[in-house]
Amino acid sequence: MTYWLGIDGGGSKTDCVILNRDGGIVGAGRAGPANALRSGYEVAFRSISEGAAEALKNAHLHTGDVTGVCAGLAGAGRRSVVRRMMVFLTNEFPRAVAQVTTDYDIALETAAGSGPGLVLIAGTGSVAYGRNTAGETAHAGGYGPWIGDEGSAFDIGRRAVAAVARTRDHDAPVTLLAEMISSALDCPDWDDLMQRIMKNPDDIFPQLFPAVVEAANSDDSTAKEILFTAAIGLGNLAMIVIRRLGLKDVEFPLVKCGGVFGRSPMLDTLLDSVLVSGALRAKVSQIEISPAIGAAHMASRLANSPSQPATHGD
Repeated sequence: MTYWLGIDGGGSKTDCVILNRDGGIVGAGRAGPANALRSGYEVAFRSISEGAAEALKNAHLHTGDVTGVCAGLAGAGRRSVVRRMMVFLTNEFPRAVAQVTTDYDIALETAAGSGPGLVLIAGTGSVAYGRNTAGETAHAGGYGPWIGDEGSAFDIGRRAVAAVARTRDHDAPVTLLAEMISSALDCPDWDDLMQRIMKNPDDIFPQLFPAVVEAANSDDSTAKEILFTAAIGLGNLAMIVIRRLGLKDVEFPLVKCGGVFGRSPMLDTLLDSVLVSGALRAKVSQIEISPAIGAAHMASRLANSPSQPATHGD
């Protein structure tokens, strides 16, 4: 039998899917973060290993049964990440043809196959990536939390804490957003919160996204402004790619992918209006299946064409 393993590794979680020769899902698994640039290589290796092991167990398979494996990983736009991940995958799956690519590559594969399309990813980080009818590709964003990731869960959480800090500076009354942040993190002491942020901001800021949404739904003006800014930032990322690829007047799928979407009607509605205004013929939707499935299909193609390069990085 022939089996393909697809891996979707992001800043918060890793999804693994195993497909059989007929394209049917025979096993799936989930583990922790796999962005080596943010969580470190050891954490990423462990997450991939645990997620794959769970998928193999559910499929009643062993590592030697895997014919091809493709890992689409946040942070894999850097060749150094690709090289180290390739070594890890070839050791983990010695009988498989391995490929390492970006998380947005596998998301586009899932959304549009080999045709034109655009994916807008917003989870722990954010990036827009597209391809036109000529096969040209372009991306915007994906630069990490300190200089980019606008509209991501990290960015939204960071802005929320910054807003609370400003109210403290002005001795303003405690806002609903401030109360929800303390409750969400079970951390009523401001100094303790600052220490936790300095220790590992990825453990703090993305967790606050649901609290910001809840506060906005309760008409907190600061939370609503944060979500408005996030929607505009994400829309701008998509518009950059649309302009670069000449997609403004072309019909194509524009698919939103990531944990930020489908949680806030306000953010989703505003973002959709920005996207449609910039690309009138775009078919805007939210991804319905895991990008890990797209990764598994890419693994299948690579294994069936062994002359192709086994690695990818921008």
